[in-house]
Amino acid sequence: MKKTIALLTGGTTGEWVVSVKSAATIAQNLDPARFEVYKIMLSQQGWFYEPADSLKIEVDRNDFSLTIDGRKIRFDGVFIAIHGSPGEDGKLQGYFDMIGIPYTTCDALTSAITMNKGYTKAIVHDIEELSVAESVQLMHAEDAAGKVKEKLKLPYFVKPNNGGSSIGMSKVKSGDELQAALDKAFKEDSQVLVEEFVSGREFSVGVFRSGGVIRVLPATEVIPANEFFDFEAKYTPGATEEITPGRMTDEERARVERIVTKIYDRLNCRGIVRVDYFLEEGTGKFYFIEINTIPGQTITSFIPQQVAAMGVELKTFYTELLDETIGR
Repeated sequence: MKKTIALLTGGTTGEWVVSVKSAATIAQNLDPARFEVYKIMLSQQGWFYEPADSLKIEVDRNDFSLTIDGRKIRFDGVFIAIHGSPGEDGKLQGYFDMIGIPYTTCDALTSAITMNKGYTKAIVHDIEELSVAESVQLMHAEDAAGKVKEKLKLPYFVKPNNGGSSIGMSKVKSGDELQAALDKAFKEDSQVLVEEFVSGREFSVGVFRSGGVIRVLPATEVIPANEFFDFEAKYTPGATEEITPGRMTDEERARVERIVTKIYDRLNCRGIVRVDYFLEEGTGKFYFIEINTIPGQTITSFIPQQVAAMGVELKTFYTELLDETIGR
């Protein structure tokens, strides 16, 4: 018997553009023999199903259902493909928990915590073999520059604490660049995280649970043409060299798999997440950068690349994901 799945896309932040592309990849690769899929767009204007052949139909938010030609459609589960708010920060997860519909992502608590980079680091910092960069979490813009200069050594990374897709992020090499970087980050968020720069090779790796077992995809090594992996580098073709599987020794690969499995477990993750990390220059130490609980699924995104590198079709991968999170 087919499951009726709502594929939820859009969102209310600048990342909605990426969400729409992610949903297109997912829609193309969901097994039509197993799933009947309704793509639903969430925006400031409302929540709508937009069939190709008729006017858009508003979702009844009382029970998250659709009425089409007098027939009420209820969903067995929701594939959440919204990056940023309200898909990745726990708001939608809380709503679906309340009305009793399963979904493909981490629960409301994990989603909310992991959107906050500073809080996430506080939870994972004592995992064996994991290091975190020295940092300052700023709750107010007043005297922010003074606090940073007092506690951290240049150069710095300045980033909005709750943002995604590297929007509002800057690398600061001298003290006189700091205020502009802080202003840019505070424009995106009321909290800002400033970290000391770790010099090393950057990687991103997908982690998911299938058949009850935590599994790690082949990692992608990220080599930006500019200084760091910002929004433009992420979404401009050719701006970044990406190698999947990334270049690691057998020891590094085994250690990374151990650490990211522990991160997934410690944060009580569900579905597919992506952990970004550095291997420090010289020492090879693992430095945690951040975790994305709804990683991009555009055709050029890391997760589809890594699934291909593992030798698995996306259709099979998404089926496993849905079976694990929503049930067979």
